[in-house]
Parts: sequence; structure tokens; C-alpha cells
Amino acid sequence: MITLIVNGEVYAPDYLGKKDLIIAGGKIAYIKDPGIQFPEEYVTEKIDASGQLVIPGFIDSHVHIMGGGGEGSYRTRTPELALSSSIKAGVTTIVGVIGTDGTTRTMTALIAKARGLEEEGITCYAHTGSYQIPVRTLTGKIEDDLILIDRIIGCGEIAISDHRSSQPTWQELAKVASAARLGGMLSGKAGIVNVHLGDGKGKLGLIEEVCRETDIPVKTFHPTHINRNPELFEAGIAFAANGGYVDFTTSTIPRFLEEGEVKCSKGLKIMLEKGVPEENITFTSDAQASLPDFNDLGELTGLKIGDISSLYKEVRDAVLEEGIPLETALKVITSNPANVLKLHQKGRIAEGLDADIVLADAGSLQLTTVIAKGKTMMKNGEMLVKGTFEE
Repeated sequence: MITLIVNGEVYAPDYLGKKDLIIAGGKIAYIKDPGIQFPEEYVTEKIDASGQLVIPGFIDSHVHIMGGGGEGSYRTRTPELALSSSIKAGVTTIVGVIGTDGTTRTMTALIAKARGLEEEGITCYAHTGSYQIPVRTLTGKIEDDLILIDRIIGCGEIAISDHRSSQPTWQELAKVASAARLGGMLSGKAGIVNVHLGDGKGKLGLIEEVCRETDIPVKTFHPTHINRNPELFEAGIAFAANGGYVDFTTSTIPRFLEEGEVKCSKGLKIMLEKGVPEENITFTSDAQASLPDFNDLGELTGLKIGDISSLYKEVRDAVLEEGIPLETALKVITSNPANVLKLHQKGRIAEGLDADIVLADAGSLQLTTVIAKGKTMMKNGEMLVKGTFEE
């Protein structure tokens, strides 16, 4: 199967200019100047990308693929991610996580859902464990999960600074990080520890203490929800300026923003202006998670669901509303997470890499076409492939 994409402006995510692409065997085979000649009898599909941008498929490394929540009891368990939701959002690579409920949401179910999404056409990995320490793994050990289970690339999301966490000590977090790092080294994977940051006064303190008291590198951790409130955001600026990764959560509700949550597009601009290295910043959607609202007594007062489409929306807002260069904004959902997670075939447009490609209108930046692993999943806004049970 040969696909040609011609006459598009390529952001890889760095700007390459107008180029033609040949896709073969699920890979980007060639990138050439416009006017590429190829025998028509071998071409399965030709896409004229005139007036469009050709950019890497997006990576969302924090998605509750089998649903999450249940924080308002059983009826509030959120639904699984549908394939079409991911495709419409331009997301071609996902990392699944469990979250709050490590009892009814299990590792076996997480891996099964990840494999299901793979069979439906996108790339899906997973982190082992949930909010709680001790970590509930698939094999019994974090290291073994990373070494023996191909889909598992890290550990988390481990909750800290949150009334819903298991209230771990820095020593307990250090042991988790050590196991994940070792498993990653022995398997050639990232071995990253995805850390959920709550509203608590501790902020990033536990991570910082682990790094002070042990030899574990700061880049072993990938803390998320850094834009949750102004105080945490300010702590995140210092953490990232000192070499740490920080991850923004794009899913939100108006009340959260009114109460001080930092909008991702604005937060990105602020961090860049503060001198935070752009490669240390990522965005994730927290899709399918419950977005719970608690009062001062810790009582649940409201609940919404994370939306995977928010991922690119915040990148688009960063460009159109905050004036951030497109190649910079794109990196937080393409090359940056690919580097953090050691996904060497993802996050860029280059010869030999996986053909995960998104087309967007050059003026409005609205998504038009999505290709995952070389297969066209959406074309000119029309879904061509849907999940097994989607109508």
C-alpha cells in the first residue's frame, strides 16, 4: 500500500517547507521536494494537501482509556475511550493509565483495552499501577512489568499532594522510581514515573526530596496537572527550570479556570517567557477521567469527563491566541512526549519513522485528515474507520 501526500507545508514539527511524502508499509518512506514522480499503478491513495499543514500525529501520554473515576460512587464510573474520539482529535499514540480506582480498574483490563485500540488502528501503551503505593502491578513487580510486558513503558499515575492519594513518604516514592528506572534500563524503555499532583500544600515536594536524598535523576519523573492552581504552577516553573519535566492537563471546566487553574495555552507562554526549556514541557488531556469538584470538606459537589479533543485545542489556542510559533506549540504533543517516553518512532515526520500524520487547514488550523500507522483514518473531516462497536 503506497500513499502519496503532495503539496503540503510540512512541520516535522520543525518547519521543512513544502514537501511531498511517500508512505509505504506503515512508514514514511521518502520526503521530497514537490513534483515527486511515482508510477501511478503502485499508488493506492493520493492526498492533495494544498493549503494544508502536514504535521506529526499527536501523542497523548495520560488517558484513562478504560474509563476512570467512580469518585461519586459506582454510577460515576466514566466510560471507555472510543477510537473515533482519538482520531477526530488527531491523537495517534496514547499511553493508558488507571488513576484513582486501582481496585475495579485493573492492570489486566488496562492492557486488554490498550491491545484493543492497537487492533483498531492506533498505537497504545500503558503505565503500570494507579494512584496508590504499594503499586498493584501485572506480574507482581514494577521491574518485571516493564521488562516482560511490551505495552508497559512506565509506572503511574502515582498520586501525591492529594487527599485521594495513599499519602506516600518520599522513601516509598523513591523505591517506586528506582524500580521503574531499573526496569526501563533493562528493557530499553522510558521507565518514567507519571505523578499525579493534587491541590495539596506539598506540591512537588516529595519528588524534590527524592532527588535531593537519592541518586535518582529528576527526569525519572513526569509530574502532571502542573497547571492545577497558581501556586503549583509557580512551583512547576522552578522545577522545570532546574531540569525536570512538567505536564499540563488540557481537560478542564469553566469553574476550575475561574478558581485559578492556569489555561494551558497561556501557561505555555508564561513558562517559555520564564526561560523553561521548551523540551521539558508536555500537554496531556487526562481524557475519560472524572473531573471532580470538591468543597472545603472534601465532599464531591460536581463531576465532568476529560475530553481528548482538548489536547490540540490548547495547542491551537497557543498559536492563534498567544502568538506562540506553531513549531514550538506542536512540540508539546509530538516530539517532546516522544523524547520523554523514548518513543523513537513517534512524534516526528522523518524518513523511516511511523507514518502517523495529521493534516490541518493552514489558515484555521482545523484538523482535516488523520493517518495512523500508514492508514487513513479520517479524510477531509469524514471518519473512514471507527471502533468495533461504534455506529
